[in-house]
Amino acid sequence: MSSLFSLSGKTALVTGAASGLGQGIALAFAEAGADIVSASLTSSDDTVKAAEAFGVKALGIEADLGDHSTLQATFDEALKLTGHIDILVNNAGIIRRTPAKDHSEKDWFDVINLNLNTVFLLSQIAGRHYLERKSGKIINICSMLSYQGGINVPGYTASKHGVAGLTKAFANEWAGSGININAIAPGYMATDNTAQIRADENRSNSILERIPAARWGTPEDVKGPAVFLASAASDYLNGHVLAVDGGWLAR
Repeated sequence: MSSLFSLSGKTALVTGAASGLGQGIALAFAEAGADIVSASLTSSDDTVKAAEAFGVKALGIEADLGDHSTLQATFDEALKLTGHIDILVNNAGIIRRTPAKDHSEKDWFDVINLNLNTVFLLSQIAGRHYLERKSGKIINICSMLSYQGGINVPGYTASKHGVAGLTKAFANEWAGSGININAIAPGYMATDNTAQIRADENRSNSILERIPAARWGTPEDVKGPAVFLASAASDYLNGHVLAVDGGWLAR
């Protein structure tokens, strides 16, 4: 059974892996035996060092993934580590919290650009590589706001609904070619993206009251699901959005 979940011999490209959920996912892959490429706006030195401690190869690439002219070059640079990319995790994203009536055009386009457009374009680049090899995994990071509307985050909500749709659309086209495209929808996680609402005691308490697990999630909670979706254990899973939410949606 353990061989089903092994990532030995695989190479994973994880965007936004300098910290937070992306870092947690990258290190989970490294622990499972995969070589790691972290593509982030800031330095991934900490992620690279921690990954290498598991005895795998690791590379950090600093890239503005919101600048779409960098995406092919970033993927090509990632390929240099081992000559192949087997797993892509589209994790990089931003959130802008403003009431809908005040949500600026810039905030809207910035969020849609990185959270949705980049996911489409980088998946397309990886997909071409996978189609030649007849194998590959893509894991998109969705959100509870792939299901709900949220408050004061119209751009983020729209982007995460879109990512869920892209996950299904790509799966419909590529599942027959040995490619698996699925997504993880994290619940309310203790990361930089939620620092503002965790600092609001009333808002934080209202969220915790709805989570049956009675706590905020952490990057550790996403490690197992991510390895599952990246491994042979999920080879017949296609177009699925896996909620890792402490039971939030069950309420």
